[in-house]
Amino acid sequence: MAEPLKAMYNEEFLRGFGTKVKEVHGSFDLEGFVAAAMRGPWEALELKGRMRRITETLGTFLPRRYEDALEILFAIDEECVGFPYLFFPDFVEVYGTSDEHFELSMTALERFTPRSSAEFAVRPFLLHDPQRMMAQMLQWSKHPNEHVRRLSSEGSRPRLPWGQALPMFKRDPSPVLPVLEQLKADPSLYVRKSVANNLNDIAKDHPEVVIDTVRRWKGVSAHTDWIVRHGCRTLIRKADPEIMALFGYASQENETPLAVSAVLSVEPAELHIGDSCELAYALSIREGEAVRIRVEYGIDFVKAGGKTSRKLFLLSDKTVPGGARLTGKRTHRWADLTTRRHYAGEHTLTLLVNGREAASAVLVLKPQHLGDLKL
Repeated sequence: MAEPLKAMYNEEFLRGFGTKVKEVHGSFDLEGFVAAAMRGPWEALELKGRMRRITETLGTFLPRRYEDALEILFAIDEECVGFPYLFFPDFVEVYGTSDEHFELSMTALERFTPRSSAEFAVRPFLLHDPQRMMAQMLQWSKHPNEHVRRLSSEGSRPRLPWGQALPMFKRDPSPVLPVLEQLKADPSLYVRKSVANNLNDIAKDHPEVVIDTVRRWKGVSAHTDWIVRHGCRTLIRKADPEIMALFGYASQENETPLAVSAVLSVEPAELHIGDSCELAYALSIREGEAVRIRVEYGIDFVKAGGKTSRKLFLLSDKTVPGGARLTGKRTHRWADLTTRRHYAGEHTLTLLVNGREAASAVLVLKPQHLGDLKL
């Protein structure tokens, strides 16, 4: 089994980092820093907990004056590159959010983000003074470094995973839009992915804003077309009629359904948590011109309380001739994941064509085999 990510923060790492600090700040108590960082229930701390512990311990062992502490970090930051050094921007988040330190903290975040990432550290600044901070983000969106440009988009995402929520942008995303406009044709895929993810966040609360953006952006450039397509993935999964039309998917009129016949089967129809099943589907597309179709299967997963929640899985997304017959198979594993736990019960599987249910099947999921349970 792979080691958990938090294991990268260990005594060896702390001692190596502390040695770098001591080389530029001779009075740094290396042994005291390592001991203090790992005090108490260190093993019980998860990744972010260990990172914050390092940050707070640095605050104790570096000079108390924020400016002096940053000067030491600036002296070694070129040697501290990669994901483990997220505590550099975290130090700014913890100790540099006062108004008097704003300019210095912005300089630090701009400097640190190419070496790790400051997307989490900017969010307290946004919560404290969104207008001032978004002016800074717009400035960063024009920066020559792709990591800094990405920060302007990723840091302002309304729903950044594992980041502090930005409820003001969930309510009104308009302050974010100028940054996305600036980045809509960015040459860096790293930046474009962030812009698309920001749009997808906005679509969950304000689909009309994203639909309007697509109308304005579509066709601007190949880079922009990639952004809007990826940024509308949630709306496409929901088969929003306007979005489906904008991206050229065939319409689904009640009188003339796109799939004139469809079959979905699952084998075996009864299995245990941890097992796999095979789905087979076949569908015939109505006669006429070539059409763009998106074929998915949905599973209504049984939850702990007995209710169900549907998740969609993509099977195919392409243009096909009118009258085409499509077939395919897919293996689906029912093993528990960190993001999804399975529960015994009757699960409905549904085949969807451009968002419309075309066929269904039922699978009975039983508890995990006793021999597979970890004791």
